[in-house]
Amino acid sequence: MTTAVETEAPTRLEGKLRAMVVCFFLGLGSLVAWSSMVTIGDYYYKLFPKYHPSRVLTLVYQPFALGTMAILSYNESKINTRQRNIFGYTLFFAATFLVLVLDLATSGKGGIGPFIGLCVLSACFGVADAHVQGGMLGDLSFMCPEFIQSFLAGLAASGVLASSLRLLTKVSFEKSHNGLRKGATLFLAMSTFFEFLCILLYAIIFPKLPIVKYYRSKAASEGSKTVSSDLAAAGIQTNSNQGDEDDAKQVERLSNKQLFFQNIDYAVGLFLIYVLTLSIFPGFLYENTGSHGLGSWPYDCNSSRFLLIPAFYFTAKYGDKGWMILLTSILGVSNGYLTVCVLTVAPKGYKGPEQNALGNLLVLCLLCGIFAGVALDWLWLIGKQGF
Repeated sequence: MTTAVETEAPTRLEGKLRAMVVCFFLGLGSLVAWSSMVTIGDYYYKLFPKYHPSRVLTLVYQPFALGTMAILSYNESKINTRQRNIFGYTLFFAATFLVLVLDLATSGKGGIGPFIGLCVLSACFGVADAHVQGGMLGDLSFMCPEFIQSFLAGLAASGVLASSLRLLTKVSFEKSHNGLRKGATLFLAMSTFFEFLCILLYAIIFPKLPIVKYYRSKAASEGSKTVSSDLAAAGIQTNSNQGDEDDAKQVERLSNKQLFFQNIDYAVGLFLIYVLTLSIFPGFLYENTGSHGLGSWPYDCNSSRFLLIPAFYFTAKYGDKGWMILLTSILGVSNGYLTVCVLTVAPKGYKGPEQNALGNLLVLCLLCGIFAGVALDWLWLIGKQGF
């Protein structure tokens, strides 16, 4: 075993490309399970037409994600990041598998019982999301920005992958008896397998990459205790003689409150980004559209995104599918771009433990925005028949 004492960057950080690829797939895995639930919404609207499944499942998911993330953010410096992330991906795998089992056990029948079961599994997705997103983004915050970019690209790609696979499964069973259910079942089986693959990638492949070992060793030398288990998995043992010194460094680091107020602009920006996005997607698009240093400019861009609210409203009433596709594309591209800007720039200039804490705090603000957006999404139903 080697010890985590070297802090100088090696002349060549090996494994960077491989680490970026792994980060992409880990990002994909952190959202593909929930994307699966959203993407087979057509199937759930057939089973539960009176329960607004897209809105209700999202509203159940978010309080558990937000509450869990708040607890984890408060205690992030004491939590074993390896165990946290493996638990999160394992819970994603188990919950996705149980969604499949629930559908098979009930033979695809509707009713309040199966719907309550879906709500319970949706809550499990929320708990898993808080473990994985906060844990991964906190971990990647003290590594190179390209890792965060790759992870967030994977998050974005999860929706594309889910939609593509759903389209493929629907086409494959379009003319068969009960084809909608068969396509949803195959789709959930694919998502379950992918979550299992992410467990293996994070537990076995990622910690042994040279560049990842370097950044985690550097964070340990700066007083981080959250990486010790990952370093041990890679064959690196932290120096026990530095225990008192690390405790002193931990005391010297900025508190979560200080980090939050130093980055209040980034925190508010992330909150507003996701308030807008989740007040429109997925509920409005399912039920209201019918058949058819950063400087100041990113914040101006973020503020201008709120013009999309009246744009979506009038397009749903008077526009055609082309305009709706354009607006949805603008919503998605601006959401992803602004998120990457904030999460890659904000951690710069801090020590490893502070970067980890800040990453968790920013994810908490992101989830607060998502929760507020999901709640506001119900306002689109005011005045509609059947509400």
